[in-house]
Amino acid sequence: EQSRATGCGNLSTLHVVLISRCHAGSLSSSSAAQPDLSSHLAGKTYSDLYELSVKDPETFWGSIAKERLAWTKPFDQVTDCDLSSGKINWFLGGQLNVSVNCLDVHVAKDPDRVALIWEKDEPGTEERITYRELLEMTCRLANTLKSYGVQRGERVAIYMPVSPMAVAAMMACARIGAVHNVVFAGFSSEALAGRIQDAQCKFVITCNQGVRGGRIFDLKSTVDKAVKSCPSIQHVFVAKRTNNSVPMGKLDISLDEVMAGQSSVCAPEPMDSEEMLFMLYTSGSTGKPKGIVHTQAGYLLYASLTHQYVFDYTPGDVFGCVADIGWITGHSYVVYGPLCNGATSVLFESTPVYPHPGRYWETVQRLRINQFYGAPTAIRLLLKHEENWVKKYDRSSLKTLASVGEPINQEAWEWFYNVVGDGRCPLVDTWWQTETGGVCIAPLPAEPGAEIRPAMAMRPFFGIQPALLGEKGQIITGNDVSGALCISKPWPGMARTIFGDHQRFVDAYFKPYQGQYFSGDGAYRTEDGYYQITGRMDDVINISGHRLGTAEIEDALDNHPDVPESAVIGIPHEIKGEVPFAFVVLKESASENQRAVVEELRHLVATKIAKYAVPDHFLVVKRLPKTRSGKIMRRILRKVAMQDTSNLGDVSTLDDPSVVSEIIEAHKQYRSHAAKK
Repeated sequence: EQSRATGCGNLSTLHVVLISRCHAGSLSSSSAAQPDLSSHLAGKTYSDLYELSVKDPETFWGSIAKERLAWTKPFDQVTDCDLSSGKINWFLGGQLNVSVNCLDVHVAKDPDRVALIWEKDEPGTEERITYRELLEMTCRLANTLKSYGVQRGERVAIYMPVSPMAVAAMMACARIGAVHNVVFAGFSSEALAGRIQDAQCKFVITCNQGVRGGRIFDLKSTVDKAVKSCPSIQHVFVAKRTNNSVPMGKLDISLDEVMAGQSSVCAPEPMDSEEMLFMLYTSGSTGKPKGIVHTQAGYLLYASLTHQYVFDYTPGDVFGCVADIGWITGHSYVVYGPLCNGATSVLFESTPVYPHPGRYWETVQRLRINQFYGAPTAIRLLLKHEENWVKKYDRSSLKTLASVGEPINQEAWEWFYNVVGDGRCPLVDTWWQTETGGVCIAPLPAEPGAEIRPAMAMRPFFGIQPALLGEKGQIITGNDVSGALCISKPWPGMARTIFGDHQRFVDAYFKPYQGQYFSGDGAYRTEDGYYQITGRMDDVINISGHRLGTAEIEDALDNHPDVPESAVIGIPHEIKGEVPFAFVVLKESASENQRAVVEELRHLVATKIAKYAVPDHFLVVKRLPKTRSGKIMRRILRKVAMQDTSNLGDVSTLDDPSVVSEIIEAHKQYRSHAAKK
């Protein structure tokens, strides 16, 4: 019903029946029209395509891969997978080069098309890089790496801010068959060193400094500290982001200078479909990061397909994903998906509030962005400010809005859809993970005119077969049901292993529910068969036999006008089993009136969900512990609430680790106040 109230029922959704053939096998094809999935699948509806993708994945993925990608050697087997042992293989026998698919095929057709718009920190200083320029930069960098001994299969750490040089570094590794390991350029030297050591990297590519939010960050000094404990490192390539000089040691090479003397042509290395393309670290529940491995053809195909269909991308669009390249979102939807599709991709170097809270929308106006893909964390940050920061800018170029990183709450969804999109752009809430390689559940693609429901991921993408499983491992059938979200069949974009620890990969993703990929998330399947993500499974509380997702309580709390964000965890209770504990951030204007706001929050949860859902504890804090990608680290909040702060585990991924001591102190005062009552 809500979708009709907000006008979602009339949204212009994707036209699944598309025209023309892909450039695929031929580098000289000049068709600018959007391709069919493949000539074999032309003219089919979304429902037909989805049904075929799960019933006959060999035909579905095989026909698309043949036509959509440029192969140096055709594959002879579409798939060979066994989820129970974590064996995943796609397009066996085939060889290609990912950089050729992302660069050379477009240079052959339209060399002066803009590949990247680098939206630098200062508004109005953007730079445009064509496909020809990006290919030349990639080849010079690839030749540089080869001249210093980088070989096929070796791991290269990339510790760089969002920039064309960072994209060229990823592409250069792909071109020569090296494996890139991008580490977010906000990580500490300790976190960087741990990832270099685990991946056994021999080379690092970095910048002298980074620029963000009007501030300059020393990146080279962080690398220097990290490399001291990494004896495997042979060379550190240093690009210039600013004109400031930094100390250079015996391992260091000035990248810009050396590249200038290299050839702008570099023969691409033919890579087997299942050779490693990159690895990317994601934090595990144990605190020890996992090096998730993605391979060549399957990952690229899935990133390309999801980029086109989930966001309704059409040739000529300016695609604006504001994620950092240090995360999987940046890999799949800033770099690989858009470039494989010949898109113009925005590289956003700044922050949502620099130099003012209208930065995103001023950028949309100036660059004429068509698709805007951002995180609920940023949206919640911006909705605290006056709507005029949005309305003063022309957003008429926008066609699709999208959110990523966590389930988007109702208030943020409504603001994003109605205020930013003027109630006319489809808002796609995308569910996926580092491990899935690309979007798995989202409102698009769908039949033309299909409804989109607020704050709901809704529909599985082609080839994705979701299943809900119960506590005893049984598949839960029917609708209006909840369970552990699994995926029953392999898909090309999924991760292949954890670097150096395949058993951990099997144990984490395939052991909990035999024969299924276990996402770690819970989901609800509505009466209509749509999927809503309810949060991590360890974020589901059992209160007196009632199972309740903490995200649901947070959604209610975040509806309060004085609460920009909150985090809820479950703590043990001797009678109820578990009770919710709420950590709440208040707007400054409400900080003098905490007690009254907490009473209103109790009433809000009781009204929106039920009395049993009202948190037993409310702790007002200045901020929440977040990773640099904006995810709230609930593991730490749980330990604070349980007074178990002696072993907080790995806090190196936090944006600002000092937040932990702030919260511990606030909790101490809360306890002493409660004890006096």
